[in-house]
Amino acid sequence: MEIRDLRDAPEFFALVADRIWNAWWRPGGAALSHVEEALRAVVSAGLFPFTLVASEQGRFAGTVTAIERDIPARPDIGPCIAALWVEPEARGQKAGRLMTKLAMERLRLAGYRSAYLGARPALRSYYVAGGWTLCEEQVGSDGLDLFHIGLECAGD
Repeated sequence: MEIRDLRDAPEFFALVADRIWNAWWRPGGAALSHVEEALRAVVSAGLFPFTLVASEQGRFAGTVTAIERDIPARPDIGPCIAALWVEPEARGQKAGRLMTKLAMERLRLAGYRSAYLGARPALRSYYVAGGWTLCEEQVGSDGLDLFHIGLECAGD
């Protein structure tokens, strides 16, 4: 499994935008062009925010983004791990864990001491098993679980 910054893997830009749009933005009525615009802003930024992509033998396997804020109901918390997506055929191969671990390590190296994420309650056991602490349930209009993790020992 190879994990790279999207800046270094532009061939995956359209796939990343499509997966983010279909999973999170399209259901709310947003246009694909809005996702592409937001993703271009991430790619054109400095070291942070960033988007990572996983690939296996040149085939797209997944993506994750680290951004300053991602939970509209909690605009005061960040940075956030967001838009974790693993292709169905790559699930169970630790792509999500590897991408998240690398994202947390990059945040730690950038001086952040903790990170947050919001996830659907059905994913609670996945994040708890990955070392995240459930902070709050039923956050915002989407009823998300809110998680926190310290980055001093991220990925250990």
